[in-house]
Amino acid sequence: MKRKNLKALIALGFASTFVLAACGGGASDETADTSGGNTDTSGGSSAEDFSIVMVTDIGGVDDRSFNQSAWEGMQAWGEEHGKEQGTDGYAYIQSDDDSQITTNLNTAVQSNFDLIYGIGFKLQPAMAELAEQNPDQNFVLIDDVIESDNVASVLFKDHEAAFLAGVAAGETTETDRVGFVGGEKSAVIDRFEAGFVAGVEAANPDATVDVQYAGSFGDAAMGKQLAAGMYGNGADIIFHASGDTGNGVFSEAIDRMNAGSDTQLWVIGVDRDQQEQGNYSGGNLTLTSTLKGVGTAVHDIANQTMEGNFPGGQVTNYGLAEGGVGLTEGNLSDDVKTSIDEYRQQIIDGEITVPETPGE
Repeated sequence: MKRKNLKALIALGFASTFVLAACGGGASDETADTSGGNTDTSGGSSAEDFSIVMVTDIGGVDDRSFNQSAWEGMQAWGEEHGKEQGTDGYAYIQSDDDSQITTNLNTAVQSNFDLIYGIGFKLQPAMAELAEQNPDQNFVLIDDVIESDNVASVLFKDHEAAFLAGVAAGETTETDRVGFVGGEKSAVIDRFEAGFVAGVEAANPDATVDVQYAGSFGDAAMGKQLAAGMYGNGADIIFHASGDTGNGVFSEAIDRMNAGSDTQLWVIGVDRDQQEQGNYSGGNLTLTSTLKGVGTAVHDIANQTMEGNFPGGQVTNYGLAEGGVGLTEGNLSDDVKTSIDEYRQQIIDGEITVPETPGE
């Protein structure tokens, strides 16, 4: 019997919604084989007792964004295979602070799960070290790369979806001022920022973009403060790529709209459909949301590994062409949706190359 001593395990229930909406079919692989691959399933466990666990990034599985998307994919996998949460099926260990990441990953290893997911680039250093120390344990890293036979790495072309969000903002703004709130500076959030700014510039050269960083993915109060400054300076749309911090952006927009704002304010969500977060007394202020198929990747790699085809040593990159990132319809006008479809196709066809770093 496997040992499942998960001190940080929290049992929460969410709907299983791992398939990207308004984003085409399932994602396919663009792989760079760095190490040759590993087809073992962590000790040869049978499908009946195959188990998976995820260690979250900061924010937890109820962040309504990045971590929650991954957790929903894991729940969907569990439902598909009749697995139970927290026993020999699937589970999560929540990281509330950066200092907990190494401990949580060690807990996952010691608990003998067949497949361990690290949700976010912050887990890369600790997972790289543990992967080297535990060559028979299979790992999956989301949003960064570890070159090892026992690690499957998953990246997303966030800049492509962010570009479409920029087009939406540029064509919708009435003030020609929009904002971007990032969590922490990193290569991942750089992609969001660069794509968004490029999309705004392409759609509306007269618009300006106020870029601010909260320094955290789990500080809703800071998100609210940054949003207050942006809206106060005339911005009418803010795109956040900041995890739980973005809940503060929504909160500020809702408070202003409920107080009778003369300007229609909007928020663009990130990583999953955040439509419900935009509800206020007079309607809904989620303009659209970028979609990131984290849950789909979690689900698909679990199935591959359970079947003996763990993609170790490979880097899988999900973009618009693969259906791995996208944009919801939200409250977009028909004209803006038509424009976004045109830009999307130009990106897929290679007619537009979206920058991955600010200022590129």
